[in-house]
Amino acid sequence: MLDLGDAILSLLNGTFKLWNGLVNLALSILTESPTEFKGGDAWRLVEKVNPIFIAVGSSLVALFFVIGFCAESVDVREEMRLEVILRMLIRVGLAEWLVANNLKIMEALFQSVGALTKLIGIKEMQPLAIPTEYQKIIKNLDIGESLIFLLIAVAVFAITAVCSFFMVYTVYFRFLRIMVIAPLGALAFATTSGNRAVAHTALTYARHVLGVILEAVFMMLAVMVCNSFINSGLPDVMGSFSDWVKALIYLCEMVFSIALTVGAVKGSQQLVGKALGL
Repeated sequence: MLDLGDAILSLLNGTFKLWNGLVNLALSILTESPTEFKGGDAWRLVEKVNPIFIAVGSSLVALFFVIGFCAESVDVREEMRLEVILRMLIRVGLAEWLVANNLKIMEALFQSVGALTKLIGIKEMQPLAIPTEYQKIIKNLDIGESLIFLLIAVAVFAITAVCSFFMVYTVYFRFLRIMVIAPLGALAFATTSGNRAVAHTALTYARHVLGVILEAVFMMLAVMVCNSFINSGLPDVMGSFSDWVKALIYLCEMVFSIALTVGAVKGSQQLVGKALGL
């Protein structure tokens, strides 16, 4: 049974090693700027297609300006005052600047948010590991207890593998969302040349982009806080159970904490929107 206990420990240690490795991978990705992700190839593709959207957006500036002017003007002669003309010119000029510099504005936001995530991630993550006392308990299990633990260990490995890969997928998917919506800013910001109702599209787009970019900060905080929960000790529910049951409860607590971490990372998008009104 000693060999079986060692096999169970090896499986559990491999499970936690997989989790620690993928958590560190996710954290390292969160500190990356989308302009540097995967060597910057994806962002260079965005930059190549962006001039197409700028050309379309520049054309739409005039269209949205006419739509906004017609919607607000009752008497054209009354509207042709100097202050009104200046306001219109400023609005059109601002729209053209936003359309042309959409990606530059995003890159500035990437740098600011990236610096913030790096500051949050300065604290070293404590790896998840089985305490020595539980290792001794697992090594000294009898035949029946060992079989139960072996089944539990396989289940823990499966759940942890799914959760960890899902967490990395969520982090990767954030980059995909940024890459896809980045060129669309030229079209969205073209609406700022129109009236307030038309310009609402640009405001909605800006809020959404800001929320997606800030998700990295909330994801980093979620992982760090959940890691602190685990290493600070979970609620004591051991009671007067036998040693092998206590080890079993410990594994269940670890699985719960892993699922909690993944849920917090996944829920970062909604948390950003609700907390900041984005």
